[in-house]
Amino acid sequence: MNWIKNFVRPKIRSILGSDKRETPENMWVKDPDSGQMVFYKDLEANQYVMPPSGYHMRMPPDVRLKAMFDDGLYESISLPPVPVDPLKFRDERRYADRLREARTKNNAEDCILAGLGELGGLPVTIAVQDFSFMGGSLGLAAGEAIITAMRAAVEHKTPFIFFVSSGGARMQEGVLSLMQLPRTTVAVQELRAAHLPYIVVLTHPTTGGVTASYAMLGDVHVAEPGALIGFAGQRVIEQTIREKLPEGFQRAEYLEAHGMVDMVIHRHAMRETLGRLVRILTKAPSAEVPSSALVPVV
Repeated sequence: MNWIKNFVRPKIRSILGSDKRETPENMWVKDPDSGQMVFYKDLEANQYVMPPSGYHMRMPPDVRLKAMFDDGLYESISLPPVPVDPLKFRDERRYADRLREARTKNNAEDCILAGLGELGGLPVTIAVQDFSFMGGSLGLAAGEAIITAMRAAVEHKTPFIFFVSSGGARMQEGVLSLMQLPRTTVAVQELRAAHLPYIVVLTHPTTGGVTASYAMLGDVHVAEPGALIGFAGQRVIEQTIREKLPEGFQRAEYLEAHGMVDMVIHRHAMRETLGRLVRILTKAPSAEVPSSALVPVV
């Protein structure tokens, strides 16, 4: 992307009905709450939080890791390869084709990215689940990646922080996908056996079997504002129990008020909060958490 796109805000002519080709794609992002258009550079500088409303957009996994680690520096954890399309699954399209498309679009092998580094001067292992990669669905690759990252934390004797976002198990891998739920649960138990803190950050959305597994097994559960968190959807639950459910009952704030989530933290305060939690849980001396590499725009 050239310097004009980086520093010169184009006019939003497409809204006025002019030629759409005059406005390059993806330079303006619409705020889902206020409907205002935000220049993409302003959004990036604000840690993907919409300035008009505070709406938390999805944050790329590599940007998330850099924002959490001191000076944005970390060592990527090498994740093991797994069989591709083990069931030779096909619906409207072949699963192998869907997977290839997702890998090209996201420039990643699957939905998990993990790294080792320091947060506030303390060693930590952090993993991020990317909803942009096939809905963050849990399959063989994601399961192996989570287990590998958790075992890296055990090996290096560090707390494990997991930013979770998923639609559930990956249907194209059938029972092999479902088996990742107990396997990752065993990896969580390995963290516990090593007396290492496990902090879960629930981001939008966290649903399906993942919510019934490692997403709710943390020592501390933090959520981002407005995050949708639940097992089944509201309509399915209402049809099953034949009752009307409260508005927003699966949102982070409602879950915090009813004891399912320990705290709801704005993204701008997430790094400081996690640093403080790590110090408390590891009984480390208190210290000032260095400023993030990403400075929010007020």
